[in-house]
Amino acid sequence: MREGLRFEVLGPVRAWLGEIEIPLGPPQQRAILGILLLRGGRSVTPDQLISAVWGPEAPQAATGMIRSYVSRLRRVLPAGVITSVGGGYALPPTSLDATDFSRHLAEARAAGTAHATATHLRAALDLWRGVPLAGVNGDYAESERVRLTEQRLAAIEDLAAADIELGRHVEAADALDEVIAGEPLRERPRELLMHALYRAGRQADALAVFADVRRRLDDELGLEPGPELREMQRRILTSDPALVRDQPAHHRHPAQLPPDLPRFVGRSELMSGMVDALNPADASVPLLGLEGLAGVGKTALAVHIGHTVAARFPDGQLFADLGRTTDPLSALLRALGHTDLPASEAERATLWRSSTAGRRLLVVLDNARDTHQVRALLPGTGGPAVLITARQRLYSLPYGHWLRLTGLRPDESLALLEELVGDRVRRDPDTARVLVSRTAGLPQVIAGIATRIASRPEWTLPDALSRLGRPREDAVVRPPECTVIEEPFVSALDELAPAQARAFRLLAIGDGPDISLPAAAAVLDLPARETALLVESLVDVHLIASAGGDRYVYPEPVRHFARGRAYTDDGPEAYQEALTRLVRFYSAQRDGVPA
Repeated sequence: MREGLRFEVLGPVRAWLGEIEIPLGPPQQRAILGILLLRGGRSVTPDQLISAVWGPEAPQAATGMIRSYVSRLRRVLPAGVITSVGGGYALPPTSLDATDFSRHLAEARAAGTAHATATHLRAALDLWRGVPLAGVNGDYAESERVRLTEQRLAAIEDLAAADIELGRHVEAADALDEVIAGEPLRERPRELLMHALYRAGRQADALAVFADVRRRLDDELGLEPGPELREMQRRILTSDPALVRDQPAHHRHPAQLPPDLPRFVGRSELMSGMVDALNPADASVPLLGLEGLAGVGKTALAVHIGHTVAARFPDGQLFADLGRTTDPLSALLRALGHTDLPASEAERATLWRSSTAGRRLLVVLDNARDTHQVRALLPGTGGPAVLITARQRLYSLPYGHWLRLTGLRPDESLALLEELVGDRVRRDPDTARVLVSRTAGLPQVIAGIATRIASRPEWTLPDALSRLGRPREDAVVRPPECTVIEEPFVSALDELAPAQARAFRLLAIGDGPDISLPAAAAVLDLPARETALLVESLVDVHLIASAGGDRYVYPEPVRHFARGRAYTDDGPEAYQEALTRLVRFYSAQRDGVPA
């Protein structure tokens, strides 16, 4: 990359080499350069460029035009600036005003004082030269214009808030008047203007701002002002002393993450990618999802990652267990300091997005069940990030990146057992390996076994190996570790539909850990297509796994649990009938009789 090369998109797309402007050609050629710049070094295929520039109206010769435009850009730009990567094009990160703008915004959010915040925001806003990507057409350019313009407006509002805190009421009011002139129905600048005018001793003018926006909202949209505007009016009417001296309640910095494990074992290969995926973004909200079997360690990993990246989110870390919290949206709003919550869920969701936009907040949503539940909890853009755990991947969430969490590797399982048990594992590593091989690497199974061993210091590991295990269903007593180990499996079973639950139980009655689809159809006494749908639905929730071809396999602890529940839930007669069907199927297979 040549020294002195810099680009601009916060206005017309322009390029400079030192003090000399580089001619970039017609609008569509500039559009391609703008797209490559805003992709931050990531590869863009010709098809993606065509879609971004022309959309569905692309000409037949679009592919050739793209190549031609890229070729012309390469001729006017220094050599090596635009590279060919994986069938597409990329422009490695370089000096770009939008990147500098984002950096200043991040520094403003991380600043510890109002003065430092204002300094960084002024530097960010000084980079603007007009309408972003001016003169560039296409859906992508338009969406980027909207995004960047929204960030600029939020930055102006944040600067006004900092100026108000610093006593610069006139400067704040002037900047807010310009925003309101262009966005007369935007509520946050009205709220801040009311605050600035009130701090300047102009209470009547502040209340007139509220009356004006109330009239406009009613005339044009048939709406009342939002909860934050109404709250500002109430505080002015009651001469709330906090308006002139205290930080607003909704600027609290919650720290709700549960405690991290004393020593986190395993998952090192996953963690670096997870940390990278949670980088706060300006364009959208980074959303990382962890899916996997109940008890596989999703929550523990999410909490550990949350603590690892907490410094990136100085405005706070929020945590909600969606399996236990009846009204998570209200709980999250209260954590930010809101006490007078709107009655409707839609208004609370709007308040949540407004309160979180532009703030470096990490939101951890644990035990999510469905997309609708999570969608209302997605925060505003420009700073927050979301980490979700769920037993099943939630489709339809925007831009979500999902990771499937499986059991720990054998070496990780052994390390966890050693961490919990200590010397006995180090003295007899061979038996320890046999022991953890029966856990399928499930952390809650390893922890349950380890707790039992730790409670019996007189046991050797061979003693533990011979004594631990799921008892018969008609056993007089059940060891306490069984309840701990199987609790997540019980909750997973309870969430299944009756047909799914029956399939989950009965398919575990064979001697081996795996079963073929034809054998499963015989056990369930169902047509092959219906059986396949049921089995795949169990794969979706990770209670069984695909083993390739038409074979499926249970994690060993899950198989023992399912088989035991088949005997108790379906009854001895149904259990025996299913087993008979399975035996007949295998006999027919051996005798060469078609299934």
